[in-house]
Amino acid sequence: MSIRVMVVDDHPMWREGVARDLTEAGLDVVATSGEGRQAVRVAAAARPDLVVLDLQLPDVSGVEVVRGLRAALPEVRVLMLSASGEPQSVLDAVKAGATGYLVKSAAPAEFLDAVRRTAAGEPVFTPGLAGLVLGEYRRLAAAPPAPHDDAPRLTDRETEVLRLVAKGMSYKQIAERLRLSHRTVQNHVQNTLGKLQLHNRVELTRYAIERGLDE
Repeated sequence: MSIRVMVVDDHPMWREGVARDLTEAGLDVVATSGEGRQAVRVAAAARPDLVVLDLQLPDVSGVEVVRGLRAALPEVRVLMLSASGEPQSVLDAVKAGATGYLVKSAAPAEFLDAVRRTAAGEPVFTPGLAGLVLGEYRRLAAAPPAPHDDAPRLTDRETEVLRLVAKGMSYKQIAERLRLSHRTVQNHVQNTLGKLQLHNRVELTRYAIERGLDE
């Protein structure tokens, strides 16, 4: 199945160029937009699997757009594509619900790889930013978690995969470590998300860190 993508950027040449690159790579660009509020309305109708979103928009911030997108389409993945690599911008976007964050200086091949991985639910960050996000979740998880006596029971394999997710490993790295297929790792993650009633791997990472599974 082709990945349905929406591109949101206020610079027409950049927006059209990204859309063209995605189309040429075999992805299905279902919509584009240059404004944040419009993007949320269009996405609700176009129902993309993934939104490639600029951080700086003329009407509202990309962070606000992420919140709107996730409210309208809870399952949508959002890849921030921004000129800014400022730590606070990255953290704000991820906390709002973005799945990945890539700076615009990324090479075309890196961008296309990030799109496909993000669409699969894998957090993708410009090198150096993944550690920043994990560090922030560790800080937030410093307080003792509330008791979860009724927490769903995970299988030993699901727990093993969850520990590696908490360490910031990619699906490919987890598959190689456990000698499993990439698809099997994805299935374990999806099953765990369902059991824990979480929406994406970012939330799953925080859950794992709160319970000390990254040790």
